[in-house]
Amino acid sequence: MNNWRDQALALAGIFQSATLVERLAKTGTAPQAQLETGVYSLFQINPDRTEDIFAGAKHLLPGLKVSKQILQSRQHPEYTDCLRYTLSVLYLQRQLSKKKDLLSVIGSRLEKAKGQAEHFSLTHENIFSNLASTYSDTLGTFRFRIQVLGDFNYLQQQRIANQIRSMLFAGVRSATLWRQLGGRRLHLLFQRKKLLRATDEWIAHIESIEH
Repeated sequence: MNNWRDQALALAGIFQSATLVERLAKTGTAPQAQLETGVYSLFQINPDRTEDIFAGAKHLLPGLKVSKQILQSRQHPEYTDCLRYTLSVLYLQRQLSKKKDLLSVIGSRLEKAKGQAEHFSLTHENIFSNLASTYSDTLGTFRFRIQVLGDFNYLQQQRIANQIRSMLFAGVRSATLWRQLGGRRLHLLFQRKKLLRATDEWIAHIESIEH
C-alpha cells in the first residue's frame, strides 16, 4: 500500500504538533516556522496531495524525526509528554468525528480565520486568539480534556495558552488526515516497521533535496 507514506506524513504532523505543545508549555517558545506549518494545515480543506496540507513534506522534518525515534524504540522516556498528547489528540479526534454539528461550526469558523490570516500573518496573535477560541468552543466542550503540563508562569500567559490550543487543534487536523488515510491506533503497535520504513524514506528524500 502506497499510502503508508501518506500515513507516515500525517503521523509526523501529529507528533510535530504534540512536540510544539510540550515546548510551549515548558519553555514558552517554539520555532516560528513549525507554528506556521501547524496553522497553515488548519486552513487546507481539499488538497491534491497529503504533503500539500503542510505546504510540502520538508516542513514536517522535525515531526518525522520524532516519529522515527518513537517508532524505533519502545522505551522513550524523553517523549512521555509528546506521546501522551499524541494519544489524547487521536482520542479527541475520534470523539469529534461523531459530532457533525461541531464539525460544521469548526468548518465555518476556520473559513473566517483563513480570511483573517490573509490580512495578517499566519502566526499573528489575532490568528492564534481566533483559533484558540474556536478550539475552546468546540473541542474544549468535551468531557475529555487534554491536560497540558508545564511551567505555570508560561501556561497562565494568554498568548502562550492561545498558541498551545492552536497546536492541539493542528494535531487534531493531522489526526483527521491520519484516519482518512486509514490510520489506526493499532498501527502504532502492529505496523511499526511499515510506518518506520515510510518515515525513513521521507527523511532521506527531504535531506537529499536540502543538501
